[in-house]
Formats: sequence, C-alpha cells, structure tokens
Amino acid sequence: MATSVVAEPLDLIRLSLDERILVKLRGDRDIRGTLHAYDQHLNMVLGDVEETVTSVEMDEETYEEIIKTSKRQIDMLFVRGDGVILISPPLRTN
Repeated sequence: MATSVVAEPLDLIRLSLDERILVKLRGDRDIRGTLHAYDQHLNMVLGDVEETVTSVEMDEETYEEIIKTSKRQIDMLFVRGDGVILISPPLRTN
C-alpha cells in the first residue's frame, strides 16, 4: 500500500502529520496547529496553536445577538479526542 493512499479515516489524519490542521471542538472552539501525534481515540498533540473561542451573547436592550471571538496562541497543546467534532487536513493540490 502506498503511503499516500487513504483507505481508512485515520489514514487521512496520518497523512496530516507535521502539517497544519484545523480542529473544531465542542463549546464553539476552533484550533489550528501543527499535528505532531495522534491515537485511535483522536487524542492529539498540536504545536504552534491558535485557539479561537466564539461566544454569542444577547443584548438585553435590543435583544440582538452579539457574536464575540477571542484568540490566543499556545506553543504546545494536548487535545482530548472526545471533544473533537471535525478535523480538516491541509488543502492538497495534487
């Protein structure tokens, strides 16, 4: 089997090692970082991470939704797999 063949879902994650990926987590959190390691439970170790947290608040006077985002940089992060909703590998052009 060639190393770039995707036969199972985890193969796509394997091909993304040492690449920047997007991970959507529970609680309206998105993280982008370099995938260093993962396991069958989707526990992951990411480096050079940017975390974006989105929150929606209601204006008490106008009853309009106010969407707020906050970002932070993290050098190294362990992500527990049960909080993962989606993993987006890097865009491949070939």
